[in-house]
Amino acid sequence: MKYMKLGAKPDVFQTEGNIRFVATELATDIVITVGDVKFYLHKFPLLSKSSRLQTLVASTDEEGNDEVDISDIPGGPSAFEICAKFCYGMTVTLNAYNVLAARCAAEFLEMFETIDKGNLIYKIDVFLSSSIFRTWKDSIIVLQTTRSLLPWSENLKVINHCVDSIAAKASIDPSEVDWSYTYNRKKLPSESDPDSHWNGVRKQLTVPRDWWVEDICDLEMGLYKKVILAIKAKGRTAGEVVGEALRAYAYRRLFSTLDSAASNGLDCTRHHAALETIISLLPPERGSVSCGFLLKLVRAACLLGSDEALRGDLVKRIGSQLDRASVSDLLIPASSDENALYNVDLVSSILEEFMVQRNGDDEALEDGESYPASLVSGGDSELALVRLVDGYLAEIAKDPNLPLQKFIAIAEMAPLAARTTHDGLYRAIDMYLKEHPSLTKSEKKRLCGLMDCKKLTAEASSHAVQNERLPLRLVVQVLFFEQLRASASAEAAASDHHPSSALRSLLPGENGNSYGSSRSAATTATTEDDQWGGGMAPASGDTSSFRSMSGLGNSKSGGNGGKAAAKGPLQMPRKMLSKLWSSKASSGENSAGSDTSESPGSVNLEAETKSTHSRNTRHSVS
Repeated sequence: MKYMKLGAKPDVFQTEGNIRFVATELATDIVITVGDVKFYLHKFPLLSKSSRLQTLVASTDEEGNDEVDISDIPGGPSAFEICAKFCYGMTVTLNAYNVLAARCAAEFLEMFETIDKGNLIYKIDVFLSSSIFRTWKDSIIVLQTTRSLLPWSENLKVINHCVDSIAAKASIDPSEVDWSYTYNRKKLPSESDPDSHWNGVRKQLTVPRDWWVEDICDLEMGLYKKVILAIKAKGRTAGEVVGEALRAYAYRRLFSTLDSAASNGLDCTRHHAALETIISLLPPERGSVSCGFLLKLVRAACLLGSDEALRGDLVKRIGSQLDRASVSDLLIPASSDENALYNVDLVSSILEEFMVQRNGDDEALEDGESYPASLVSGGDSELALVRLVDGYLAEIAKDPNLPLQKFIAIAEMAPLAARTTHDGLYRAIDMYLKEHPSLTKSEKKRLCGLMDCKKLTAEASSHAVQNERLPLRLVVQVLFFEQLRASASAEAAASDHHPSSALRSLLPGENGNSYGSSRSAATTATTEDDQWGGGMAPASGDTSSFRSMSGLGNSKSGGNGGKAAAKGPLQMPRKMLSKLWSSKASSGENSAGSDTSESPGSVNLEAETKSTHSRNTRHSVS
């Protein structure tokens, strides 16, 4: 920290309670009152430096009074004492903490060069311009002191000088930074250097681009806004760095105390102002601030009850990069007057905004417009969004008050083509079934209709066939498609060892079809009414295959499902098989008119009831 010493005489000011005086043999002849403090001083040294005191003393002499009241002096008693010591020629030290108060007090006392050469105003101005405004932390300290000295600090242009000095240093090339600064955070992702050594010698640590962010977090909101606007106006700082500065400031000034203030019913005016200021300062560049930070801002806006326009602006920003969010970021609590855990409607509007902007970007690309590679939403972006949606569904499914329609609406917003596997969706559906056991058959059908059994992995399929919360119809589909997958794998393995078998499968058989086409032909023959949840049910011609993959009653439920899936066809637990076939036997031929969400008769197994072989088989299973 820079400092300046003035005067050479020893400091003989003494204090007794609220009285301050100069320890000298000369009797004092003037009393100057500043607030509650009285200064017993001498007229000559004061009047030789201060034009204002000359005027005030002259008026008091006419009234026969030796007391002058200057309680409105900026900086109060401490600032006046500095000016008084300077008038006496006593040693006084100025630094970043007291220099502005002394400068304002000198201005109040009119300590100009016209009164005395080398007066206090001149000396302080030289110190400010040659030292304070050239020092990083001193400029910030002085700027912080300006708030208590308004309007004097504003009229003296000290605020403008400090802001310009801070902005100029923050905009400088980091390689030229040679002064101390505070930095306790991780570097920006673009600045990470995996190779910290060169030929065995440790590299010199470089100054990060956002080195200045933490130091200015100490500024009051109005001053902070001035600094950020000045930095942006210079145009030499990347939007990503400005965004990081706003994030650090929001965590310190907004997020750290918002929850406790809102829950305790405290006045949140300061939080409202901070939120609006931060949002107004967000860089316009796409991706300049993280999606997680934006979601925290919109959460704060909901908590503070901000207007729709402000929240709408945040939703648009989030929609442009929603694929970069995390599930925890989306778990925004619902308002206290809602009977729900999370604000699902807000997330739904964000998803809609993402799809609107996604479609707009696709149209722009078709028209020949170019975008940076990092901003073009491709397959990776859609895949990330699908994973995000599935993870979010799994969390909100735990809310017992979440309506089914809202769950389905969120699930249907994810691009279908990007959902290469339905494991995440299955996990979310299973969680919803667990937390909402009172769903009707038709509601279960709508819910499970979101899932495509063909896109479940072996591990998920193994879990599904042992999941008693799922409709039996869905379990049958899972078993059927896993049998198809196992058969295809077996045929592929056989063709690798016997190439002639692969050729034989392509030749026509006795019935006109190829030897390897019997299952595909049966699947093709399945009618559209047998499709549910995106999957195809097994046809009557495949019931023998279904029996073989069900294990004919030899399955054991438990933790071996994953192993069974890995080694061979899945096996349905005995309990579920018994339930399936007993339900079929009790419903008889009338099952065709019942609800297909639970009725196994809708799996096109009616033909088996007319076959003696089928009856014998069913008996052996049950």
